[in-house]
Amino acid sequence: MTATDEAGSPISGAVEALLLMATEPVPATELAEAVDAPVAEVEECLAELAGFYDRTGRGFELRRVGNGWRYYTRDEHADVIGRWLLEGQRGTLSQAALETLAVVAYLQPISRGRVSAVRGVNVDGVMRTLATRDLIEEVGRDGETGARLFGTTTHFLERMGMTSLDQLPPLAPHLPDASALEAELASLADSGLRDAAPVPTAEVAE
Repeated sequence: MTATDEAGSPISGAVEALLLMATEPVPATELAEAVDAPVAEVEECLAELAGFYDRTGRGFELRRVGNGWRYYTRDEHADVIGRWLLEGQRGTLSQAALETLAVVAYLQPISRGRVSAVRGVNVDGVMRTLATRDLIEEVGRDGETGARLFGTTTHFLERMGMTSLDQLPPLAPHLPDASALEAELASLADSGLRDAAPVPTAEVAE
């Protein structure tokens, strides 16, 4: 039996999909607008999904945080996740991590939401990996939205063999479309980091 079957709501699948893509807690009102359903129905669906995850012992849970909802890993799995993040991953960065790091490097300071928009995918896990490896860090808050802004670290410069961001290879003078920009950023990051030695590990799902 699926979560949708258990919850008994025709909107459960759509709500789950939206929450999986969320970079910040999502208010029920926004979810209701997205799935074209009454807010009360969405709130009931969220409560049913949260209860289903609890009853079936999933490794994640659906929490209400402030005015929004978001998925989180369960506290009892923190040790396992921590070991995996800090010890169990390969020394080299994945292609997704390289591309995300390049976006941060060239467009910093930048919010996680904007990085997701540039790459066209959710980057929460990748951003946490980069932060764990001391390649990016929080550098402030957006004055209008309050979103956290990220930039590269001094360790990133050391890994790239540079003393300042001014030494980053220049991009094309006229920015190409999103897909071409992503490819160019990935290529630049790939050449600088793919063959680097493993980063000494020193973080988990928000």
